[in-house]
Amino acid sequence: MMKKAIAVSLLVGSACLCSCADQPVYRDPEAPVERRVEDLLARMTLEEKVMQVTQWTYGKNMNVNNVEQEMKAVSPMIGSLLYRSTSAAFYNQVQRKAIEESRLGIPILCGFDVIHGYRTIFPIPLGQACAWDVEKTGESCRIAARESRLSGVHWTFSPMVDVARDARWGRVSEGYGEDPFLNGVMGVAAVRGYQGDDLSKSDAMAACLKHFVGYAYSEGGRDYHYTEISPQSLWETALPPFEMGVKAGAATVMSAFNDISGIPASANRYTMTEILRDRWGFDGFVVSDWNAVEQLKAQGVAADDAEACLKALTAGLDMDMVDDVYRRSLPGLIANGTLPEEVLDEAVRRILRLKFRMGLFEHPYVEELPDSVRYLRPEARAVARELAAESMVLLKNKEAVLPVRGEVKRIALLGPMADNRVDLMGSWWGQGVADDVVTILEGLRAEFAGKAEIVSCAGCGFDGDDRSQFARARALARQSDLVVLCMGEKRNWSGENASRASLALPAIQEEFIREMARTGRPTVVLLSSGRPVDIRGFESEVDALMAIWQPGTEGGNAVAQLLSGKVNPSGRLAITFPLCAEQQPVYYNRRQAARPRSGRYQNLPHDPMYPFGYGLSYTTFSYGTLRLERTTLHRGERLAAEIEVTNDGTCDGKETVLWYVSDPVASISRPMRELRHFEKQSIPAGESRVFRFEIDPERDLSFPDATGERHLENGTFVLEVNGRRVEFELI
Repeated sequence: MMKKAIAVSLLVGSACLCSCADQPVYRDPEAPVERRVEDLLARMTLEEKVMQVTQWTYGKNMNVNNVEQEMKAVSPMIGSLLYRSTSAAFYNQVQRKAIEESRLGIPILCGFDVIHGYRTIFPIPLGQACAWDVEKTGESCRIAARESRLSGVHWTFSPMVDVARDARWGRVSEGYGEDPFLNGVMGVAAVRGYQGDDLSKSDAMAACLKHFVGYAYSEGGRDYHYTEISPQSLWETALPPFEMGVKAGAATVMSAFNDISGIPASANRYTMTEILRDRWGFDGFVVSDWNAVEQLKAQGVAADDAEACLKALTAGLDMDMVDDVYRRSLPGLIANGTLPEEVLDEAVRRILRLKFRMGLFEHPYVEELPDSVRYLRPEARAVARELAAESMVLLKNKEAVLPVRGEVKRIALLGPMADNRVDLMGSWWGQGVADDVVTILEGLRAEFAGKAEIVSCAGCGFDGDDRSQFARARALARQSDLVVLCMGEKRNWSGENASRASLALPAIQEEFIREMARTGRPTVVLLSSGRPVDIRGFESEVDALMAIWQPGTEGGNAVAQLLSGKVNPSGRLAITFPLCAEQQPVYYNRRQAARPRSGRYQNLPHDPMYPFGYGLSYTTFSYGTLRLERTTLHRGERLAAEIEVTNDGTCDGKETVLWYVSDPVASISRPMRELRHFEKQSIPAGESRVFRFEIDPERDLSFPDATGERHLENGTFVLEVNGRRVEFELI
């Protein structure tokens, strides 16, 4: 019996050795990724390659802008799916089909628009930028990645780092404002939050920088439209946030819908190959935006699908999102010799590389857990609440009407956002559920329980001309000690395909605000929106105004804590609030005019309503002397600068110090000032903190030309912090 057992053992061991020896290299988790990629690619048929560069959809369409016929039956060879179900069980069924029913068992890469949260919804990215809290943005992305991966989603189409300077463009809500440096820093935080330090970990997902490139330059803020971008602007403004994201390790990039001076971004070899890959060394893959390959025909550069496919793929666009142009056109293009198969191979190689890096071949399935374990965990809600509170910007606070004082015993909470769940989530709400959202009414009632009575009614709608609730709202206001008006945009009034000619609220909302302000009670407006709003119609008539953006799941609690004073406002604008749409585009870092005090509109003030970086606090901060360790530096050296900030008010607060550099005379004129560093610190009442910036000449003083070559020129520079300026020389 013992000899028989030994013999069986030897046979089994021998069989295992044979099996291991016969195992393809791509199946060996110990083999280097590049060897696995090449081994698998060499085994693939043309059909299998074509399917890898194709993305289809699975699940209910969440975006009305993405028009489609019906969901295709999932092919086991499909390269990627837009996975719009939250079911891990369904995901495992689909993935099992790929693993077990395809010849090579290549797992499917599942993506979804996780823009500011998956099920736990955080503030819109524009709001997050106004928080100036890099760590919390990273935390929000880590939480979103965990919730996504537990649902079968490996890949997010985020962050958007388009530098947006026209609030008429609806997608300003999706990015980090008007400054290239801020977009880059926040984009890097998002990439690292999503991806972590190892893409193969079960709580990491692949990030996607978008939209490459210049999408925010759409003429007049009209979505999907033509963009005229000079080479100088391309290198100076549009490209820097993408370069920062690529250097931070972003796994993928999404091409944009726009033309770039006549060449569509989704067929632009200069941007997708010469810049992204050749200059920056990007080794991930580029995915089109929805239907962007097919839309090359509408953009006037392709006569048919075959030409659109040829132009996109040869320009460097690796994966075709949804429109199926690659799948239908590639076999014929390769068969007739128009397209070398090696071009397709390179696209497939990039896609396979990510799948191996993510560990999908070893761990294609996810654990099927209940929602209570996957979503809305206490720590997730805590980050959502803290980030929402920090994102909100106090724009006006006449006679310190906020925070609410003890003598306020009755608060009238009015307006269409007061008891609204859906619109607090904003556009691109992921898999957010309205019932998860804490409304402003719920937040205030919980926060002021036993301290002040909260009475509420909508008073008016978002738009229309129904004034039937005005009288009731007026009565509640007059019977109260404080009136809080919750106004703003519906969630679909900003976001994709949500361009607006006017930035003002609908007339009914402005009228309602004025009517309530005239009751004689202190009046606060909470403005929920996905963009800057024209507030001229009511700003002068209210006592306080706070931009709360679209704050997400914990929005109501965040608002309540700010009104009560439990949290001190610390948000600062990441985008300029113009007076009106006619003032667009208006942004802080413009170049100087030939006649600085001339050439302005004769019938419109020159200054915006609130500038970039503006934001009030319940306390006051005083700035000391801006100090440099010396006034000259050489190339290769660094120059330290410091400033002391004191909280000389009566409550603790957080202050964000913004450091600007100016180059008054250069071979290519520079913007009047450029943000180069920022830092946010908590400062207890009566205490001081030192903020520090170390100037690196190559990083902070150089600039690109129209070819992307950087120049560092000797001369006088100006460092500015909160109106304090010092000069120094680069020699």
